[in-house]
Amino acid sequence: MSDTPTQYAFGMIGLGTMGRNLLLNMADHGFAVAGYDKNQKQIDLLAQEGKDKPVQGFTDPQAFVQSISTPRAIMMLVPAGPIVDSVIADMVPLLSPGDILIDGGNSYFTDTTRRDKELAEKGFHFFGMGVSGGEEGARFGPSMMPGGDKDAYKTMQPVFDAIAAHVGDEPCVAYMGPGAAGHFVKMVHNGIEYGLMELIAETYGLLKNGLKLNDDEIGAVFTKWNEGRLQSFLLDITKDIFAFKTPDGDHLLFNDIKDEARAKGTGKWTSQVAMDLQAPLPTVDTAVAMRDLSKYKELRVQLAGLYPTDEQPLTEDKEAFLTSLEQAFYFSMIITYAQGMNMLANASTEYKYDLQLATIARIWRGGCIIRSAFLNDIYNAYQGDNNLAHLLLDGKVQELVKGAVGGSRTIIGAATAAGLPVPAFTSALGYFDAFRTARLPSNLIQAQRDYFGAHTYELVGKEGVFHTQWTGMRSKPEAPAGPATNQPPTTPPEPGVKQSNEETTKPKL
Repeated sequence: MSDTPTQYAFGMIGLGTMGRNLLLNMADHGFAVAGYDKNQKQIDLLAQEGKDKPVQGFTDPQAFVQSISTPRAIMMLVPAGPIVDSVIADMVPLLSPGDILIDGGNSYFTDTTRRDKELAEKGFHFFGMGVSGGEEGARFGPSMMPGGDKDAYKTMQPVFDAIAAHVGDEPCVAYMGPGAAGHFVKMVHNGIEYGLMELIAETYGLLKNGLKLNDDEIGAVFTKWNEGRLQSFLLDITKDIFAFKTPDGDHLLFNDIKDEARAKGTGKWTSQVAMDLQAPLPTVDTAVAMRDLSKYKELRVQLAGLYPTDEQPLTEDKEAFLTSLEQAFYFSMIITYAQGMNMLANASTEYKYDLQLATIARIWRGGCIIRSAFLNDIYNAYQGDNNLAHLLLDGKVQELVKGAVGGSRTIIGAATAAGLPVPAFTSALGYFDAFRTARLPSNLIQAQRDYFGAHTYELVGKEGVFHTQWTGMRSKPEAPAGPATNQPPTTPPEPGVKQSNEETTKPKL
């Protein structure tokens, strides 16, 4: 047993960039804190950066745990997946019932649900907390999304309120809901982040390859936009990237970076879960797909030679194009946020999270990667009605969309004609146009499904589920599952036998 005195109020497992900076943030606010990492280099960095602060690093897990006052509060910031389970397995024998364990990484939400149940059965308090803001946010004020054990969160709330980013007097942290609500909200946050980053990349492509602007001119566009209604963290860092030169100072560093985007999986998770929830977010789906497509560099180079594009500028009227492009970006940004908020609303119902969408928008306004001026409009929309079926129904948002959608049509038309890729812009407009269409051509799809697979259909103005034998059979099909029976064809086809065993689930807005 170690003789280390019990003197620290909080412990951090994992002293990489995020964990170390969060710990230093806490120390800055007067909290005595301890950190644990197997890597001595991380301990040394903590000692160096935490000089004269109430912070101590440990490589001995038992000494680390014993140094924390009881009931202990310990946070993990380690890579998602099996490593989290491994850390928990190592820590549990050293902890006491009533201690608090927090997972601050990007864990998949179903893993958090499982861990919450397993640790509760052993007498521990556990909650998952999404943390956004990157290195700078962790050090000086992140946005945090805790969910799970509410009593445990309340115990930790004074610490989190102190270290979070603030917008005015409001900390950018709040309890999200039970179970894995915190990690779920962070997952969707990251999905929106993917969409916004792809939109910025496509905008850069249009400015460079469409308008033929040089790097200084492109940087000036992003700088100007960031001073207006498009103000956001992602545009802010983009303007900085367009000013950062190589050590020799003769060109921008980012021009030396390979055009192959990588990912850690949270965007993919968002798309996969959205499909399970029947909450379409095609702009996020497209952003995930484009990161994957970017990795086919050799094939892309080959195809570029086989299918060359017009090298002429898109237009001679650059100012008019830039005006339309600003509108197109604003419109697509709104749609991307709207898709994410709709997914959160669906998840709140499906998983019984009781998410407060206004609260989510509020804590995203500062500290996090997707913070932007538009989040104030989202906050106002859901503050007025947390049960708003879709962000596009809000009166103010309607005004903003109607004022910007024309630019989106102009830009997509011009880019498509010139053969320049704008898949995220196109997906945002397609989503909007589909959602504002009172009668989609999907009835044909349902008729086709019934024709080839006896999948049944519903009728306008008539209760029930039906199946029709549409024409003479070319070959004898298998009988449909359940009590369904084929009916003789009629001209025109009429509804057949009412069914009770076919899919009738409708997505919730």
